[in-house]
Amino acid sequence: MSAATTPTGPRAAREPRPSPPVTVGGATYERRPVRTHLIHVKEPLEPVFERYVAPVARPGDWAAVSEKFVTISQGRVIHRSTVRPGLLARLLVKGTRKYPDDVAFSDPAKMQVAIMQAGWFRMLLAGIVGAFSKFVLRRSGDFWRFAGHRISEIDGFNPSTIKPFDEFAMIGPADPPRDAQALEDATGIPVAIVDANNINVEVLGASRGVPVDAATAREVLLDNPMGQNDELTPIVLVRRAG
Repeated sequence: MSAATTPTGPRAAREPRPSPPVTVGGATYERRPVRTHLIHVKEPLEPVFERYVAPVARPGDWAAVSEKFVTISQGRVIHRSTVRPGLLARLLVKGTRKYPDDVAFSDPAKMQVAIMQAGWFRMLLAGIVGAFSKFVLRRSGDFWRFAGHRISEIDGFNPSTIKPFDEFAMIGPADPPRDAQALEDATGIPVAIVDANNINVEVLGASRGVPVDAATAREVLLDNPMGQNDELTPIVLVRRAG
């Protein structure tokens, strides 16, 4: 996730360096990470956009916004101290994978949050279906598809996340397409809400003004220009250059 410390110097001195341009479908896109202050839980994002994004945005730009940033703003977070992993959570994590710099769902507390969202019985069945698919059909992903409830979007409890949010699970924006449109309506800047990490990038929802489809937006952001550690840039302005 990306959020930032409060700026103290001239704007030019604190602006992050633009990411290298990328070419997708014959078009070249510039990506400009935007640094913000460290937002707090339930802080509205419209003033954040007005302060940091509007001064550098140009007509035709669109903003890719970290889903964690939106989640924190909406207060859809759960502190680790309130989560008690049960037997099912401890069993399910045995079949998950841990990635470099990302605990994924190998943390029983994070799996317990997924159980809280989808329900104990649903997650038990998902575990059975997922194990059968993995070891018999040699197919992956059925655990998440069967569990549903957008549990694959749950993030958090990651030591590499900026404090204090390394101690929180984040259950995802309430309604990404609606939330993206609300930001565009309030700020005039088209928005795509993305779940980006060192494993994958997914576009969860986009406002009507975003000039590319979800597949193109994903390709433009596939190297995660927001950063994965302490880059502190939860918003990236995307600009077509050619």
